[in-house]
Formats: sequence, C-alpha cells, structure tokens
Amino acid sequence: MNDLDRTLAALADPTRRGVIDLLRKKPRRAGELAEALEMTPPAMSRHLRVLRSTGLVEEEIDAEDARVHVYTLRKEPFRALRRWLDDVEAFWSLELASFKEYAERTRGKNKR
Repeated sequence: MNDLDRTLAALADPTRRGVIDLLRKKPRRAGELAEALEMTPPAMSRHLRVLRSTGLVEEEIDAEDARVHVYTLRKEPFRALRRWLDDVEAFWSLELASFKEYAERTRGKNKR
C-alpha cells in the first residue's frame, strides 16, 4: 500500500475526517478532540493512532506538561492528495472537452 492509499483509507472514516476538520481550525489536545466528537478517550486514541501512522497528523508533547499531547495537521500528505486530485481532474477535463468537441462535430451529421 502506498502513501496515497494509506491517506485515502484513513480519510474514509467519518470520525477521522471530523478530526481533520477540527485540526484545520487549530491544534488540539486528544481530550478536546474526543469531547468535540462525543467519543471516549480510548476510541479517539485509536483514531489518532491511525492518523499519526499515515502521517496526516503529528503529535507534540507540551513543554510544560509532558502528559499533554497536542495534535496538528501535517501539510505534505494533503499536498500529495491535492496533486493526485489535480491529475484526476485534468484527465477528466480533457476527456470531457474531447467528448464535447466530438458531439458538436457530429451533431449536424446525425440529423440527416
């Protein structure tokens, strides 16, 4: 499984997408994420483990209190996903433009 596959698999879960949406606004502690998504801390921990292992989020330990772990988004996996989506979009744009050109070119021929 490549990085893009792991990213898409991680984002397939609605809870993990919820975590991503919350972290887009600001870094948060695991407890804040669990509370916001109405989950138990152990359940949130499992989701965060998946997001960390795919590189979508990173964990920072608070310098003043080592028990506090703050999660932030990592940009690179999302950039890679965006590049892939841009490639797919470019492909379909070209295909649709070609189809439109074909349809317009053959429209008059079919009326006879």
